[in-house]
Amino acid sequence: MKQKTKTDEEGMRHIISILMENEAGALSRVAGLFSARGYNIESLTVAPTEDITLSRMTVVTWGSDEIIEQITKQLNKLVDVVKLVDLTEGPHIEREMLMIKVRTSSNDSREELTRLVDIFRGRIIDVTATSYTIELTGTGDKLDAFINAFEKTPILETVRSGVSGISRGAKNLHI
Repeated sequence: MKQKTKTDEEGMRHIISILMENEAGALSRVAGLFSARGYNIESLTVAPTEDITLSRMTVVTWGSDEIIEQITKQLNKLVDVVKLVDLTEGPHIEREMLMIKVRTSSNDSREELTRLVDIFRGRIIDVTATSYTIELTGTGDKLDAFINAFEKTPILETVRSGVSGISRGAKNLHI
């Protein structure tokens, strides 16, 4: 399973982090903004912050500098948006979680699978007579590499959380 790549014409990948009012319909308005303008959302995560009146949304999208500028201007016009930052404009940390269920058939395949999980610093979180469920956290590239490492072992199911990101150092997204 090879992840598709974008061409230079489609621009660069951007991680936009949005601090917004924690109210019904806010997510729908953001998704609608992207949809109405024909922009694609590659990944979307949202959850309340330490302030229960605010949520933090992380949107991963692709585009030229002009398109990303247009997206951020349109997002800033939404009533629910308190503040936003394009994390890819500076040093940042990003993580994604993967849960993957794979078929296991023999002790040899289980030992090999356990070694692979250890190499990638994952955790086996469920074991049955016929499968392992593995949890792994890291960058998208790390998760892709882990999935691509399954040559002989059948993948039964894959779930990815989408990207969460935060600025490095003193820079913060807060009111």
